Amino acid sequence: MEYINLGNSDLKVSRICLGCMGFGNASGMQNWALNYEESEKIIKHALDLGINFFDTANCYSNGSSEEFLGKALKKYAKREDVIIATKVYFNEGKLSKEAIHREVDNSLKRLGTDYIDLLIIHRFDYDTPIKETMEALNEVINEGKVRYIGASAMYAYQFAKMQDCARENGYHTFISMQNHYNLIYREEEREMMKLLIEENVSSTPYSPLAAGRLARLWASDTNRSKTDAFANKKYESTKDDDIKIVERVSELATKKDVSMGEISLSWLLLRKPVASVLVGATKTKYLDEANKAFDVKLSEEEVEYLEELYKPHHVVGALDKGGTL
Repeated sequence: MEYINLGNSDLKVSRICLGCMGFGNASGMQNWALNYEESEKIIKHALDLGINFFDTANCYSNGSSEEFLGKALKKYAKREDVIIATKVYFNEGKLSKEAIHREVDNSLKRLGTDYIDLLIIHRFDYDTPIKETMEALNEVINEGKVRYIGASAMYAYQFAKMQDCARENGYHTFISMQNHYNLIYREEEREMMKLLIEENVSSTPYSPLAAGRLARLWASDTNRSKTDAFANKKYESTKDDDIKIVERVSELATKKDVSMGEISLSWLLLRKPVASVLVGATKTKYLDEANKAFDVKLSEEEVEYLEELYKPHHVVGALDKGGTL
């Protein structure tokens, strides 16, 4: 396993992060989530592989994802040896001062810990003044409940405004951006990635395998692929263009005698300023595959071959005012 510092912080994280959206009491959008026993197996396997970075959210399976993660980590790891990220936004009050303080306290209880290493704002809040949000985030850091803050899935201008507000008021700034980025969705390269490099902020991409579409020739018979309406909404409308890229991933995988997932993750790990890639594994073999991606070497010609067929996409992730997932 490789490790890297997030942004300019002292958080040294594994370059593979275990995404925990698939853990919890199955309900709502996560009706494919794993029960505690299955979740524990994957969390323990991640630790055995050297993964120390775990990402969850207050809204995943109505908070039970945080509960599962906290319980398993307490059983198998020392608190100081792991980096826990969780999120706030998809809750009453979104990113208001009251909501941030309330949700941080609730997350701490569910996780069974005294502090959160990385608190991520899940989306941009059009209803709360930026200064109110940044002030509240600053307060939870100063109270010792949170070590660092990150952001996720927003437009570059919104992220820039929030960083500027923090600096103008002497508040803590964001060290990471969890953005939607993979071989078949590269809109982040237009502005966000350039901004992150200038800001010395790390990218921690989610959906690195496009919900499995970059790990196999699109079709899948997994429970998630059959029931995850959000993932289908993200990718099915552009399938005719994107399948051509997926076929090239398959071609290179065959040539190198590795899996498609290894090729896709290897490409992503080369991108700047990607620090750690979120892998939402629901089987231990997917973590093993992700770990092997470090051994895959892509030439400049192979990178170009993977990239050249990409066509512009509608933005997926950042919300417009009044928008929903």
